[in-house]
Amino acid sequence: MIPGAKQKRIDRSTDRQSNLPHPNTSSSSGDSMKKKAMQKTNYKSMALFNRRARMSTMSSAMRWRNLKTAVQSKKEGDISSVFVSLSGGAPPVLPARFADVKKDLAVGQEEKLVASWGRLLTALEEEVKIISSRGPSVIPSIKFDELHGNIPDFHADLKRRGVAVIRSVIPTAEARAYKEEAENYVKENPSTRAFPAHDPQVFELYWSPPQVKARAHPNLLSTQRLLMNAWHSKDPAALISTSSPLIYADRLRIRQPGDSGFALGPHVDGGSVERWEKNGYGVSGVYDKIWQGEWENYDPWESSCRLPVVSDLYEGAGACSMFRMFQGWLSMSKTGPGEGTLQVNPMIKLTTAYTLLRPFFRSIKPFQVNASGLLSKEYLDASNWVLEPEYTATLQGANPGHSQEFAEALHPHLNLQKSMVHLPNIEPGDYVVWHCDGIHAVDKVHNGKTDSSVLYIPACPLTERNAVYLSRQRDTFLKGTPGPDFPGGKGESEHIGRPTLEYMKGVANTAGLQAMGLEKWQDSSAKLQGGERKMMRMANKILEFSKTV
Repeated sequence: MIPGAKQKRIDRSTDRQSNLPHPNTSSSSGDSMKKKAMQKTNYKSMALFNRRARMSTMSSAMRWRNLKTAVQSKKEGDISSVFVSLSGGAPPVLPARFADVKKDLAVGQEEKLVASWGRLLTALEEEVKIISSRGPSVIPSIKFDELHGNIPDFHADLKRRGVAVIRSVIPTAEARAYKEEAENYVKENPSTRAFPAHDPQVFELYWSPPQVKARAHPNLLSTQRLLMNAWHSKDPAALISTSSPLIYADRLRIRQPGDSGFALGPHVDGGSVERWEKNGYGVSGVYDKIWQGEWENYDPWESSCRLPVVSDLYEGAGACSMFRMFQGWLSMSKTGPGEGTLQVNPMIKLTTAYTLLRPFFRSIKPFQVNASGLLSKEYLDASNWVLEPEYTATLQGANPGHSQEFAEALHPHLNLQKSMVHLPNIEPGDYVVWHCDGIHAVDKVHNGKTDSSVLYIPACPLTERNAVYLSRQRDTFLKGTPGPDFPGGKGESEHIGRPTLEYMKGVANTAGLQAMGLEKWQDSSAKLQGGERKMMRMANKILEFSKTV
């Protein structure tokens, strides 16, 4: 029997008051500024924030119990809820308190930030030249059968680029069959929500038969284990296990030729304004080297500093609260560049540093393009950019409760027209992954002749926070409703042919069931490090397996 008592729900009736101050409002701001910020915000109450803040000082057992009970039903919606650009709304003006957030990060570091900004712009210019000249070939690619060997070149390219294609993870015929199963599942359940509503391309499906089978496939889990080895922890006692991938139930896409509705521009998931906030990524100083003017020494692949991160302070409709080392998808179709597929920006360290430093600098000369439609050299030159004389609340492309978005006018030095490159040709069964801070986009128009179809499947390690999420997600699987991070509603609870627990046991081996929180982890292996073994034991308690043994 699968353990899991009913999740408690806390009353949010008092949490919806728009007249409550945000916990990060600076005491140095004037009363009128505070009042203005309070009127513009509609975030969670001080009570919820304080609840989260206290968790960092609690014992592990008490912390995850608090996290488990802090469950909130999200309203129904679709993938457009995640992006301001898809929702059709205008970006809101950020509260004035973000000027203080920026000031706290920069004060005392100004000279170092200016010097590092200059070095960064030079490095970006050189790297963009390389990327634009190589195109899709710059993305490292390897066959599944080769992934188990000694492949130092692939690992080096992966860590530099932050993206990779793993070929033939799932047999071609099997991957093609997944798409047919998904289409039949939708036909049998015409009430399935999708985006755009008039011409569905991305479906609000999380528990269809092909999704649960693919996520638990031994080849896919093996691939995720090997890829997560690109990450490392400076703390050997860190509570994390990359040998125990977890399943994160995301959507699927079946994009038809000619579609332009799912025109998802360059963006980064995993929060937006949280990257600058002390109570978000600042909890453990993930980006401290960048704030100190030493972006060259920033390590995108250090995992222990990310464990306490809160990437969804505002609990947006699609904000991810799980630590995904890699986002990814499994292809169910054959696609090429321009055929409704993914674009990536393969310079992970540089793009992260630029994203974070950009709000501190402004241009002297106005935005301008040359006769070819490209940004002028005079505008991009480092001499045209200075540190803000007074800190503003502007965080280009960042909006609470949404993903971080990018645009040429907001992030000119990324040269998105040249640095965003297509994936190479993709076959059914290929698995594509990109670093959780990696910029990615979708073709504005699907110019191919056949559908572009994928199952979104990230690679997630076993951590305390992830185990808590898994516990909650397990309950939604049993009910047939969307996972805790996603728009709520009845989901697939009434769908014909929805996989049951018995179905899952029939298609998944032990590792697959563990990844779904349906079977206990065994922590007796001699290969396990201290922190990894402790994390497995903690996960069994969080998932309440200890009560069954």
